Amino acid sequence: MSKKLAIHGGTPVKTNPFPVWPQYDDSEKEALLGVLESNVWWRTPGTRTLQFERDFAAYHGARHGIACTNGTAALEIVMSALDIGLGDEVIVPDYTFVATASAVLYAGALPVLVDIDPGTYCIDPDRVEEAITPRTKAIIAVHVAGHPADMDRLQEIAAKHKLILVEDCAHAHGSEWNGQRMGTFGAAGTFSFQQSKLMTAGEGGIIVTNDDALEIRLRSVHDCGRMPGEWFYDHFINGSNYRLSEWQGAVLSQQLARLDTQAVTRSRNAAILNRDLARIEGITPQVLDERCTRNGHYCYIFHHDPAAFGGLPTAEFIDAFNAEGIPTQASYPPVRKLDLFQSGEYLKRLSPEHRLEPHDFLTAELPVSDRAAAETVWLVHRTLLGTDDDMAEIVQAVVKIQEHAQELVPA
Repeated sequence: MSKKLAIHGGTPVKTNPFPVWPQYDDSEKEALLGVLESNVWWRTPGTRTLQFERDFAAYHGARHGIACTNGTAALEIVMSALDIGLGDEVIVPDYTFVATASAVLYAGALPVLVDIDPGTYCIDPDRVEEAITPRTKAIIAVHVAGHPADMDRLQEIAAKHKLILVEDCAHAHGSEWNGQRMGTFGAAGTFSFQQSKLMTAGEGGIIVTNDDALEIRLRSVHDCGRMPGEWFYDHFINGSNYRLSEWQGAVLSQQLARLDTQAVTRSRNAAILNRDLARIEGITPQVLDERCTRNGHYCYIFHHDPAAFGGLPTAEFIDAFNAEGIPTQASYPPVRKLDLFQSGEYLKRLSPEHRLEPHDFLTAELPVSDRAAAETVWLVHRTLLGTDDDMAEIVQAVVKIQEHAQELVPA
């Protein structure tokens, strides 16, 4: 291994590439050709997206699946179908993708942003309970990097306060809590199939639910307010066109078929990193709660302590890490610090009463969310599809940077 840091012209630790993403084979090609030659490209008369909905729902232990255009749309559909709207409040983690909060705003409700658990980076149930008011209607749990939020506590809180529990499972395809697949603990669970996700058709999403009555409303919202068995031009509730195409349904069926095999590889490699990275001073992998019986591993997260690297800021650590051939993706910024909230733009979506009130989360100290945003490193999940040697090189890159950290610390 070169002693000189790659960012300073040395040879990178990793010179051969990690597996590529997305992955596909002849099964996707044949599925797409089948759609092409069928002349049925539209979901409504088609069968491929319908079959994917059924298969994906069954895989997660749900009775119903409603495929839609993307994960953001899935959340918006759920908010609408649950009649969440003006004057309502929905408790959301501050550490998530903006869509978790913007879907609430889209419905006209206020997303109340709370801090996260320092080990898992998922919503902290204690902070959830503190944030409940008479206007609170729902809680959205986000399963960060594929690790489930504490569903035991969240279910208890939701039941105690008569709140709706929704799961944002954009990272959690196949993840499990006490042997139960994610998306089935609350009223509904939403998934994303955007290109970086564990299954992909470039874009796409799905909602799963075990609630028969809710399924009808979800499907109606996603299909222009239509109702099953009624005339095509009858529209019974306010909906929109969120339907997924037959092309994407065909591709996603093939992606689902290989998800388990990939999950085994990701879990094995994550376990290697959990063991070896934890031996390095200043590196703390995301906690694996014993009730998490499977983490889908949308990415691999670890905390970098600058103090253990001679004061090296995490942003500079990541630059050096990338230069050594290890691909990462950006951590989420705290939602409350986004321009959408700090500028007051979000107020335009709220009721007059909500608009005029102070929203304490805008200025609140949420130290865990802030620390996670500033000091975590996110390895892209395709790295976890690599070999034992690939995992060893990830660890070597961290060690190399630590040994040369003083060369990187800003003067």
